[in-house]
Amino acid sequence: MPEISRFYGIVIFMNYNDHTPPHFHARYQSQEVTIEIESGLVRGEMTKRALTLVFEWLEIHQAELIENWKRARSRQPLQEISPLA
Repeated sequence: MPEISRFYGIVIFMNYNDHTPPHFHARYQSQEVTIEIESGLVRGEMTKRALTLVFEWLEIHQAELIENWKRARSRQPLQEISPLA
């Protein structure tokens, strides 16, 4: 799975030809979640602090995530997205 960002031990990635709706995956230690880009719906479990950081990052980079989703669906290389500073 192509990694698109990494911060505070959290790895953000997106799969090519993944199921809809548009979403991304986040991994922190042994925990993994899937988050829908537009609704913020979370599947999986992650510590509250790590999930809060992921949502802060999502708020800043939502447009870039949608663009990467479109790129992934057309099998184009994904763009790296800035980490949470």
